[in-house]
Amino acid sequence: MLRRLMDMLFPPRSDEESLRAISDDDFLSLIAPRLAPCTRPGTVVLLPFQEPLVRSAIHEAKYHGSARAQALLALALAEYLREAEFDETRFDLENSGLRSNLVSIVPIPLGAARRRERGFNQVEEVIRGALHDVQGFALEPSLLVRTRETASQVSLPRREREENMRGAFRVAEDAAHPFDPARTYFVIDDVLTTGATLQAAIDALRAAGATQIIPLALAH
Repeated sequence: MLRRLMDMLFPPRSDEESLRAISDDDFLSLIAPRLAPCTRPGTVVLLPFQEPLVRSAIHEAKYHGSARAQALLALALAEYLREAEFDETRFDLENSGLRSNLVSIVPIPLGAARRRERGFNQVEEVIRGALHDVQGFALEPSLLVRTRETASQVSLPRREREENMRGAFRVAEDAAHPFDPARTYFVIDDVLTTGATLQAAIDALRAAGATQIIPLALAH
Protein backbone atom coordinates (compact mmCIF):
# COMPACT_ATOMS: atom_id res chain seq x y z
CA MET A 1 0.00 0.00 0.00
CA LEU A 2 2.80 2.41 0.96
CA ARG A 3 4.74 1.59 -2.22
CA ARG A 4 1.61 2.20 -4.32
CA LEU A 5 1.18 5.60 -2.72
CA MET A 6 4.85 6.47 -3.21
CA ASP A 7 4.63 5.40 -6.87
CA MET A 8 1.69 7.74 -7.36
CA LEU A 9 3.65 10.62 -5.89
CA PHE A 10 6.99 9.70 -7.46
CA PRO A 11 6.49 7.50 -10.54
CA PRO A 12 9.30 4.92 -10.74
CA ARG A 13 11.76 4.96 -13.61
CA SER A 14 11.41 2.14 -16.13
CA ASP A 15 14.77 0.67 -15.07
CA GLU A 16 13.63 0.83 -11.45
CA GLU A 17 10.44 -1.07 -12.27
CA SER A 18 12.37 -3.74 -14.15
CA LEU A 19 14.62 -4.42 -11.17
CA ARG A 20 11.67 -4.67 -8.80
CA ALA A 21 10.18 -7.40 -10.96
CA ILE A 22 13.20 -9.70 -11.12
CA SER A 23 14.07 -12.13 -8.31
CA ASP A 24 17.57 -12.42 -6.89
CA ASP A 25 17.93 -15.91 -8.35
CA ASP A 26 16.82 -14.79 -11.80
CA PHE A 27 19.37 -11.98 -11.77
CA LEU A 28 22.11 -14.37 -10.67
CA SER A 29 21.22 -16.64 -13.58
CA LEU A 30 22.48 -13.84 -15.87
CA ILE A 31 26.06 -14.25 -14.64
CA ALA A 32 28.26 -15.39 -17.53
CA PRO A 33 31.90 -14.99 -16.47
CA ARG A 34 34.47 -14.63 -19.20
CA LEU A 35 37.88 -13.13 -19.81
CA ALA A 36 38.00 -9.98 -21.97
CA PRO A 37 41.45 -9.48 -23.56
CA CYS A 38 41.33 -5.69 -23.87
CA THR A 39 43.54 -5.15 -20.81
CA ARG A 40 46.86 -6.65 -19.70
CA PRO A 41 46.16 -9.00 -17.97
CA GLY A 42 42.69 -9.73 -19.34
CA THR A 43 39.66 -8.53 -17.41
CA VAL A 44 37.24 -10.93 -15.74
CA VAL A 45 33.71 -9.89 -16.77
CA LEU A 46 30.69 -11.11 -14.82
CA LEU A 47 27.57 -9.94 -16.68
CA PRO A 48 26.60 -9.12 -20.29
CA PHE A 49 25.83 -5.41 -20.64
CA GLN A 50 23.62 -6.09 -23.65
CA GLU A 51 21.13 -7.83 -21.33
CA PRO A 52 18.49 -5.15 -20.54
CA LEU A 53 18.26 -6.05 -16.85
CA VAL A 54 22.02 -5.77 -16.46
CA ARG A 55 21.96 -2.34 -18.11
CA SER A 56 19.13 -1.32 -15.80
CA ALA A 57 21.11 -2.41 -12.74
CA ILE A 58 24.27 -0.61 -13.86
CA HIS A 59 22.42 2.62 -14.69
CA GLU A 60 20.33 2.61 -11.52
CA ALA A 61 23.36 1.90 -9.32
CA LYS A 62 25.53 4.49 -11.03
CA TYR A 63 23.24 7.44 -11.63
CA HIS A 64 20.55 7.04 -8.98
CA GLY A 65 22.25 5.21 -6.11
CA SER A 66 19.49 2.59 -6.20
CA ALA A 67 19.79 0.25 -3.22
CA ARG A 68 18.05 -2.52 -5.18
CA ALA A 69 20.43 -2.22 -8.13
CA GLN A 70 23.49 -2.14 -5.90
CA ALA A 71 22.21 -5.16 -3.97
CA LEU A 72 21.69 -7.21 -7.14
CA LEU A 73 25.15 -6.38 -8.44
CA ALA A 74 26.61 -7.15 -5.01
CA LEU A 75 24.98 -10.58 -5.08
CA ALA A 76 26.58 -11.30 -8.45
CA LEU A 77 30.00 -10.15 -7.27
CA ALA A 78 29.70 -12.08 -4.00
CA GLU A 79 28.87 -15.28 -5.84
CA TYR A 80 31.96 -14.93 -7.98
CA LEU A 81 34.30 -13.95 -5.13
CA ARG A 82 32.99 -16.84 -3.06
CA GLU A 83 34.19 -19.22 -5.75
CA ALA A 84 37.52 -17.40 -5.90
CA GLU A 85 37.91 -17.73 -2.14
CA PHE A 86 37.85 -21.51 -2.33
CA ASP A 87 39.42 -22.15 -5.73
CA GLU A 88 43.07 -21.10 -5.67
CA THR A 89 43.62 -21.81 -9.36
CA ARG A 90 40.58 -20.11 -10.85
CA PHE A 91 42.33 -16.76 -11.20
CA ASP A 92 45.79 -18.14 -11.93
CA LEU A 93 45.99 -15.87 -14.97
CA GLU A 94 49.78 -15.55 -14.87
CA ASN A 95 50.70 -18.68 -12.90
CA SER A 96 50.55 -16.57 -9.75
CA GLY A 97 48.01 -18.51 -7.71
CA LEU A 98 45.55 -16.89 -5.33
CA ARG A 99 45.70 -16.89 -1.55
CA SER A 100 42.50 -15.41 -0.18
CA ASN A 101 44.11 -14.08 3.01
CA LEU A 102 46.31 -11.85 0.84
CA VAL A 103 43.65 -10.45 -1.48
CA SER A 104 42.86 -6.74 -1.63
CA ILE A 105 39.86 -5.37 -3.51
CA VAL A 106 40.37 -1.94 -5.03
CA PRO A 107 37.44 -0.06 -6.57
CA ILE A 108 38.11 2.37 -9.41
CA PRO A 109 37.96 5.75 -7.65
CA LEU A 110 35.89 8.70 -8.77
CA GLY A 111 37.36 12.14 -9.12
CA ALA A 112 36.70 14.46 -6.19
CA ALA A 113 34.20 16.61 -8.10
CA ARG A 114 32.20 13.63 -9.36
CA ARG A 115 32.24 12.04 -5.92
CA ARG A 116 30.82 15.23 -4.41
CA GLU A 117 28.19 15.47 -7.14
CA ARG A 118 26.97 11.88 -6.72
CA GLY A 119 27.66 11.48 -3.03
CA PHE A 120 28.87 7.91 -3.48
CA ASN A 121 31.05 5.62 -5.58
CA GLN A 122 28.71 2.96 -6.96
CA VAL A 123 31.52 0.42 -7.40
CA GLU A 124 32.59 0.82 -3.79
CA GLU A 125 28.99 0.41 -2.60
CA VAL A 126 28.57 -2.79 -4.63
CA ILE A 127 31.81 -4.20 -3.24
CA ARG A 128 30.79 -3.38 0.34
CA GLY A 129 27.52 -5.23 -0.21
CA ALA A 130 29.33 -8.25 -1.66
CA LEU A 131 31.80 -8.48 1.21
CA HIS A 132 29.00 -8.76 3.76
CA ASP A 133 28.67 -12.36 2.59
CA VAL A 134 32.24 -13.24 1.62
CA GLN A 135 35.28 -13.66 3.84
CA GLY A 136 38.99 -13.36 3.09
CA PHE A 137 39.04 -10.13 1.08
CA ALA A 138 40.11 -6.67 2.24
CA LEU A 139 38.38 -3.65 0.72
CA GLU A 140 40.86 -0.82 0.07
CA PRO A 141 38.75 2.08 -1.26
CA SER A 142 41.50 4.66 -0.78
CA LEU A 143 44.44 2.75 -2.23
CA LEU A 144 44.07 4.32 -5.68
CA VAL A 145 43.48 8.03 -6.13
CA ARG A 146 42.83 10.10 -9.24
CA THR A 147 45.64 12.41 -10.23
CA ARG A 148 43.22 14.67 -12.09
CA GLU A 149 39.61 15.01 -13.12
CA THR A 150 39.01 13.22 -16.42
CA ALA A 151 36.45 13.86 -19.13
CA SER A 152 33.51 11.46 -19.33
CA GLN A 153 34.46 8.38 -21.33
CA VAL A 154 30.97 7.76 -22.70
CA SER A 155 31.28 9.60 -26.03
CA LEU A 156 35.03 9.18 -26.62
CA PRO A 157 36.47 6.78 -29.24
CA ARG A 158 38.98 4.16 -28.11
CA ARG A 159 42.19 6.11 -28.77
CA GLU A 160 40.88 9.20 -27.01
CA ARG A 161 39.72 7.09 -24.05
CA GLU A 162 43.23 5.72 -23.66
CA GLU A 163 44.75 9.19 -23.82
CA ASN A 164 42.11 10.55 -21.45
CA MET A 165 42.95 7.93 -18.82
CA ARG A 166 46.73 7.71 -19.23
CA GLY A 167 48.33 8.48 -15.87
CA ALA A 168 44.94 9.19 -14.30
CA PHE A 169 45.63 7.13 -11.16
CA ARG A 170 48.35 6.69 -8.59
CA VAL A 171 48.68 4.75 -5.37
CA ALA A 172 47.97 6.85 -2.27
CA GLU A 173 51.09 7.96 -0.44
CA ASP A 174 49.57 6.82 2.85
CA ALA A 175 48.76 3.30 1.57
CA ALA A 176 47.89 0.99 4.45
CA HIS A 177 50.71 -1.46 3.69
CA PRO A 178 53.76 -1.85 1.46
CA PHE A 179 53.22 -3.75 -1.74
CA ASP A 180 53.88 -7.43 -1.14
CA PRO A 181 54.59 -9.68 -4.15
CA ALA A 182 52.42 -12.33 -2.49
CA ARG A 183 49.39 -10.05 -2.30
CA THR A 184 46.77 -10.24 -5.03
CA TYR A 185 44.84 -7.13 -6.05
CA PHE A 186 41.38 -7.26 -7.60
CA VAL A 187 40.77 -3.88 -9.23
CA ILE A 188 37.08 -3.47 -10.01
CA ASP A 189 35.02 -1.21 -12.28
CA ASP A 190 31.35 -1.34 -13.16
CA VAL A 191 31.48 -1.42 -16.97
CA LEU A 192 34.26 -2.46 -19.32
CA THR A 193 34.20 -0.81 -22.75
CA THR A 194 37.68 -0.38 -24.22
CA GLY A 195 39.50 -1.20 -21.00
CA ALA A 196 41.24 2.20 -20.83
CA THR A 197 40.15 2.96 -17.26
CA LEU A 198 41.06 -0.44 -15.85
CA GLN A 199 44.38 -0.43 -17.72
CA ALA A 200 45.29 2.92 -16.18
CA ALA A 201 44.53 1.49 -12.74
CA ILE A 202 46.55 -1.66 -13.46
CA ASP A 203 49.49 0.47 -14.60
CA ALA A 204 49.36 2.55 -11.40
CA LEU A 205 49.36 -0.54 -9.21
CA ARG A 206 52.24 -2.05 -11.16
CA ALA A 207 54.24 1.18 -10.92
CA ALA A 208 53.87 1.02 -7.14
CA GLY A 209 55.13 -2.56 -6.97
CA ALA A 210 52.07 -4.81 -7.29
CA THR A 211 52.78 -7.96 -9.29
CA GLN A 212 49.54 -9.94 -9.00
CA ILE A 213 46.63 -7.92 -10.37
CA ILE A 214 43.24 -9.21 -11.46
CA PRO A 215 41.04 -6.62 -13.21
CA LEU A 216 37.31 -7.32 -12.92
CA ALA A 217 34.29 -5.58 -14.43
CA LEU A 218 30.71 -6.13 -13.37
CA ALA A 219 29.53 -5.91 -16.97
CA HIS A 220 30.81 -5.70 -20.55
